[in-house]
Amino acid sequence: MISHASDATAASGVTVLGPIRAGYDAVLSPGALDFVAALTRRFHEPIHDLLVRRRERQSRYDRGDQPGFLPETKSVRSGDWTVARVPADLIDRRVEITAPVDRKMIINALNSGANVFMADFEDSNSPTWDNVVRGQFNLRDAVAGTIEFVSGDGRRYRLNEQTAVLMVRPRGWHLVERHVLVDGRPVPAGLFDLGLYLYHNAHRLIEKATAPYFYLPKLEGHLEARLWNDVFCFAQEALGIQQGTIKATVLIETLPAAFEMDEILYELREHSAGLNCGRWDYIFSYMKTFRARQGFVLPDRDQVTMTQPFMEAYTQLLVSTCHRRGVHAMGGMAAQIPVKGDPVANQEALAKVRADKLREVTNGHDGTWVAHPALVPVAREVFDAHMPDPNQVTRFQDDVGITAADLFRMPTGTRTERGLRHNIRVALAYLDAWFRGQGCVPLNNLMEDAATAEISRTQVWQWVRHKAVLDDGRVVTAELVRDAIDIEVAALETARAGSPDATSRLRDARAFFEQLVLAADCTDFLTLDGYERLVAFAGTLDGRDCRPPTGDGGDGNSNGN
Repeated sequence: MISHASDATAASGVTVLGPIRAGYDAVLSPGALDFVAALTRRFHEPIHDLLVRRRERQSRYDRGDQPGFLPETKSVRSGDWTVARVPADLIDRRVEITAPVDRKMIINALNSGANVFMADFEDSNSPTWDNVVRGQFNLRDAVAGTIEFVSGDGRRYRLNEQTAVLMVRPRGWHLVERHVLVDGRPVPAGLFDLGLYLYHNAHRLIEKATAPYFYLPKLEGHLEARLWNDVFCFAQEALGIQQGTIKATVLIETLPAAFEMDEILYELREHSAGLNCGRWDYIFSYMKTFRARQGFVLPDRDQVTMTQPFMEAYTQLLVSTCHRRGVHAMGGMAAQIPVKGDPVANQEALAKVRADKLREVTNGHDGTWVAHPALVPVAREVFDAHMPDPNQVTRFQDDVGITAADLFRMPTGTRTERGLRHNIRVALAYLDAWFRGQGCVPLNNLMEDAATAEISRTQVWQWVRHKAVLDDGRVVTAELVRDAIDIEVAALETARAGSPDATSRLRDARAFFEQLVLAADCTDFLTLDGYERLVAFAGTLDGRDCRPPTGDGGDGNSNGN
């Protein structure tokens, strides 16, 4: 068992390369780092093997294979089993709100009136050293109930007596935390995020009649879920926590994972809190999985909606699978934010949210996501009207009969210059903000995170790679893309003229975006090479090379080609 008494001694084999600012030592205590080190030593090699399997699988897809339901796990899909009962405070999850681990945002989200708040170290958080460490500090104060924030105008933010249930999303398996080495190797980012949070908060959460709850991102199959389950078992034993205390909801946001939903729930059955439709990343994964196939070139991304047949099939399968296994099927994100100063546009945005949530609740989802506190009452109103019980888990559906062909069905639509330019504009604006340490960015009256940038850059790459034809007859070429980038960069610079840091990273964003969309190969995740640039911009390393040796999958930089 890991002892908190070890705080009095230095963590063995751990090197912290990031600066220890005021208060950081409380989060990066020797005991906490010992726990992270124990997780890393136990699971570094399994994570490496997992990433190798990912690259090998993608290489097969590039050669013409495609995902499918696994014959070797047919007995799991056909078996009569359910997951363990969820805790009382996760029975009603009708409205969940998400935000990065920013101090003010944590307070506002916990006070929003949502049932659950997902504090995010992943897609909505730019993973600078300071954001990551301060995020842990903020969550520790939130769990203790002592978190406060004073804004520049003197307004003080504190927690209400009644707050949302807290869940945390660590970073995915493919990412590392370069600022902390264990035995000379960077810590897997997911283990760093989860380990620090568990060490500082698990016992206090249990004392408060809740528990450590997580969202798990970017899984591509049941073996990855098995690895998370092994992490949970190891951590609970090390901390002296009863097995099964940790609960986790898995985001189904990759196409391969859609074929293994039963198996993912089965692997996590003692720790499962259900599945969630991570729909923006799912669209990104669809393009990435079929990146070598000209027959899967998508139309403008604003035409790839939840009413497209392949998206409907994915959500129907998720709801049916979860309810058959006795656990929650969570809906996707409403990214709209209030439109200030334009009542008509604001009403149109709210109408889109209502329509989206009505579709989800009538399809059988047990809850949904919103990105802004103002949308909590809107989503709640819809779910209250159509889901009088705490959830719809007992609403069984007959076998929906979803086939591989249903999940592969190409969306219909057109490809336009407007769609191309929109992708470029959004990706550039987001990357500019991300490089400046902001991972949750309001753009065009939507709250965007890395998933939107992933869709945008991958679609531009896909159109160039496969010489997509626009509705006006032009072929998308590198030259056409460069010309569009010139226009969009000039427009962003003009719009931000006068702001002291308006273009501080726009030039870097442009260079990185061009590298991504004009490369011969489609990079697995922009957050891989992007993180290297982010670390370099921040200058938070002490100068030593902390990259793993060449060929070590722990760095996640291979794109599998």
